[in-house]
Amino acid sequence: MSTSDKPPEAPAARFGEHSGGDAPRGSSTIVKVVAASMAGTTVEWYDFFLYGVAAALVFPKVFFPTDDPTVGTFLALGTFAVGFIARPIGGLVFGQYGDKIGRKPLLVFSLVTMGVATFAIGLLPGYAMIGIAAPIILVLLRLIQGFALGGEWGGAVLIVSEHGDPARRGYWASWPQAGAPGGQLLANGLLALLALFQSDEAFLSWGWRIPFLLSALLVLIGLYIRLSVEESPVFRAAQAQAQQRAAAGEKDSMPIIEVFRRYPREVLTAMGARFAENVSYYIFTIVVITYLTKSELHTLSNSFVLNAVLIGAAVHLVTIPIWGALSDRFGRKSIYLWGATGVGVWGFVFIFLIDTESFALTVLAVVGGLLFHGAMYGPQAAFLSELFGTKVRYSGVSVGYQLASVVAGGLAPFIAVSLYTAFGSGYAVAVYVAASALITMVAVATYPETRHRTLAADHALPTRSDAVA
Repeated sequence: MSTSDKPPEAPAARFGEHSGGDAPRGSSTIVKVVAASMAGTTVEWYDFFLYGVAAALVFPKVFFPTDDPTVGTFLALGTFAVGFIARPIGGLVFGQYGDKIGRKPLLVFSLVTMGVATFAIGLLPGYAMIGIAAPIILVLLRLIQGFALGGEWGGAVLIVSEHGDPARRGYWASWPQAGAPGGQLLANGLLALLALFQSDEAFLSWGWRIPFLLSALLVLIGLYIRLSVEESPVFRAAQAQAQQRAAAGEKDSMPIIEVFRRYPREVLTAMGARFAENVSYYIFTIVVITYLTKSELHTLSNSFVLNAVLIGAAVHLVTIPIWGALSDRFGRKSIYLWGATGVGVWGFVFIFLIDTESFALTVLAVVGGLLFHGAMYGPQAAFLSELFGTKVRYSGVSVGYQLASVVAGGLAPFIAVSLYTAFGSGYAVAVYVAASALITMVAVATYPETRHRTLAADHALPTRSDAVA
């Protein structure tokens, strides 16, 4: 990478970067901040993915019983998509207040909100007991889950990005990302364990509720860790500047207005970068469960697929920080584009491998897909954080991230099921993944490299040298 990738900075910006602008300050060491952030994201993703797995395996029978199993599956996956609709709303609300009062208070609130909704799902009676009220309440609780998660991600990655050493921002910021496979590991692991030691009747009757109820314990652990960290120094500096402007009679616009007024390209870049990452992840971890257990093409056991995804999640958890570290060395763009290209090609390999119905090859399919996914997901936190200025960063990353979630991840299970049902082949899903990869490749390739940016600066109007990829 040439030195022209690095935009010129004023002396004050360089000083801020090494003496408080991007560096940790006070008792909240970077390791402590990472632990707090990852603990919360793990719990929240555990709650979110638990619903996704249950929507594929349990909810069609418990909350959407019909004479046609396919219809029940469609309805259950529809409620999974509903959670994504609420995520941009959560991103807007949490981003607005996170840019005004701080990252930490909103992170605490999102964790509690998600935990309460998940615990309530574990207590919710099924259709056989309360009729149509059961799926209606389920949808409402799913909306609450989506709202909470919409505000969680931005704050979790920002509080790490804004504390950490700029030279290792990709590495440190990737750890909250590892909370996603960590949460999935917990969710799939508990469900797989229950499915192994329970009969299908017991699991459908009450066993599936146990992981939802255990969410309360995980939330308490996450809160204990998260309450111990301090606000990021970069945000505190920006907040002090905002107070000075207010004292001088200047009035700042709402963060979300500033985002769309000054950062339209960055919002579109974030959305595009998310597309293949979001679609591929739900294909490799959620749709594969329905495809291999509920479709007319395959009728394998639940434990077969859950165990394969479990192994994939473990590999994913370990490799995400490695990809983040590589982005510090080789740049966000090169690593991200490697991942996007990889998932676009691997989608076809994935279908070929899982169609064999071999457990070893199914594990290989999931692991390979998640390795390429990790090459996007690892650098993503740092990359998106570097797109926006501090006073609107929470709003910017949340909006860009969550808007993509609606059209990408939220619809991915529904579109995938529709495709292989209509065409009678999983390769139709592979074409869908490849098209998503192309969108991401264009979005990332056409934006300047960001790894040398200081978070204390505002890059809404890139300099000429910054525009060199």
